[in-house]
Amino acid sequence: MIKRIPVLVLMASALVYASCRKEGFLAATSTTNLTEQTIFADSSRTVGFLANIYSNTGLSASLSRFSYNFVVCGGLEAACDEAEPSHAFSTPATQFATGTVNAGIIGEEPYKTCYSNIRAVNVLIKNLPNAPLKPAYKTQMVAEARFLRAWYYAMLVQHYGGVPLVGDTLLTYDKPIQAKRNTYAECVDYILSECDAAAAILPATQMGLNYGRASKGACLALKARVLLYAASPLFNGTTLPADAGPGGGVAVDPALVGYPTFDMNRWKLAKDAAQAVIALGVYSLNTKNNYQTSLPGYGFQGLFPLRVNTEYIFELMRPTGNSDLENICLPPSRGSNGTGSFPYQGLVDAFPMRNGKPITDPTSGYNPADPYKDRDPRLEYSIIRDQTVLLVRTSNGQTNGSAPVNIFVGNYNGILTGQDAVHQGTITGYYNNKMLDPAAIAATLSFASNRVMPLIRYAEVLLNYAEAANEYEGPTGNVYAAVEAVRQRAGLDPYQLPTGLTQAEMRSRIQNERRVELAYEGHRFWDVRRWKIAPQTENIQSMGMEVNRNGGAVTYKPFNVTKHNFRPAMYLWPFPLSETGKSPELVQNPGY
Repeated sequence: MIKRIPVLVLMASALVYASCRKEGFLAATSTTNLTEQTIFADSSRTVGFLANIYSNTGLSASLSRFSYNFVVCGGLEAACDEAEPSHAFSTPATQFATGTVNAGIIGEEPYKTCYSNIRAVNVLIKNLPNAPLKPAYKTQMVAEARFLRAWYYAMLVQHYGGVPLVGDTLLTYDKPIQAKRNTYAECVDYILSECDAAAAILPATQMGLNYGRASKGACLALKARVLLYAASPLFNGTTLPADAGPGGGVAVDPALVGYPTFDMNRWKLAKDAAQAVIALGVYSLNTKNNYQTSLPGYGFQGLFPLRVNTEYIFELMRPTGNSDLENICLPPSRGSNGTGSFPYQGLVDAFPMRNGKPITDPTSGYNPADPYKDRDPRLEYSIIRDQTVLLVRTSNGQTNGSAPVNIFVGNYNGILTGQDAVHQGTITGYYNNKMLDPAAIAATLSFASNRVMPLIRYAEVLLNYAEAANEYEGPTGNVYAAVEAVRQRAGLDPYQLPTGLTQAEMRSRIQNERRVELAYEGHRFWDVRRWKIAPQTENIQSMGMEVNRNGGAVTYKPFNVTKHNFRPAMYLWPFPLSETGKSPELVQNPGY
């Protein structure tokens, strides 16, 4: 009997208490083993139990998601055409990038993590009536918990398609557990129902000490994202079983991995859901910048260091004074440990010129002999390239002015190739700059950022709306307005799109806008799959850039990095063998 109990029970059975600190409800926590009765007899422990369920909400998009023997190798950006992992260890990042992933080697997360937290939600809901808390507060806690349950199910569906739905049931050791998959449609409907129920109770936004907790806006935004995925080509009239073949010798019911038949109305549902978030009128694109208020696109650059802002709809709260992104992403000369992922040339090339034209447009003004001149301001804020100017940190952790990062090869004005150089500090010739705090860059030893990590932000909602509306009714004025709002904040001049775009042309524009606006935020890996363009974007030879400097002469030389491979099975993740082995009724995904 125990042999057949899925990991979702084995790992979730331990109760964990998270203590709250001065920063508020979702502050840094400490844990200790307590009994269920002890936790829910105490109000602070009950609140701490809910806070702990929030702690893994950023699992999917984490830039340090994948590691080997405690060495960070990158996140989902390193599993697709965005970036190269820092190490060639076998992790899901390298397995997906090289096409070697299979059910025998894939890790147990997110299956284990999501079901552990879903079970924790059910424990909370079961015990909350007896907790010594005011009824109104209990009502809000239940609503938050139901949102979190929807969040973790959405993460599961994103990875696997249809998964087992357990409802409010608390699975135990005293009876056999069936892990039969629900259909994709049943999972989507369940997530939507949980979002609707929570949204009816929660405030539009959370402020003060409650900032970071689930809100009505978060419920509606998650609903919009789930519906956008459901309307997308991968799931809306899926052909995945036929594309990928049967898995494990068992024919896969198409209903497990998507909707067997296409329905145009699903795009309308996604459009309306995104519009509902916009209609709340409480979110806007950030235009604040505490470090630079004059350069184009300053609102984009200034967003990510802000702990509280008008753009984040749902965020992973972090302790005040965090510098983990700087520690893994910066060049070695700025104190990095070199475990972040390194952007590919393909991502750099995706950023248009500042005039909004793609660099492939002959009229754009792009010059391959001076490739970073007059580019989309987001490029500078997202990618560290040769001669990017960053603050300098001395040995005592203090700031000592600014200096360029020397990634070049050769001798430039008496400066020789150094520790930051291509093939030495970086595999691709670039470092990640997205979401880094300009102040923390120079002083990760003595100063750190107060940032939190964006899980849903308003720019995504605008692009979700634009995509769904364009697919349902074509490139209307509202579609133009949503995309152009993002481009205007980015500092493009002119920010307006060409008039008279066809639906296909607008689709291409929206897809690229998502690529550059949401880079390194965990979207690209999923986007190319749900659009079913992964065979084109993932079967590639990834490229880097070598900058050669000889005195005043500068040349740019692209070079091969890693050959990527994509198989149709890789549209979805395989269930780990540790789970299908215990539960034969857990049908494996196609192709595995």
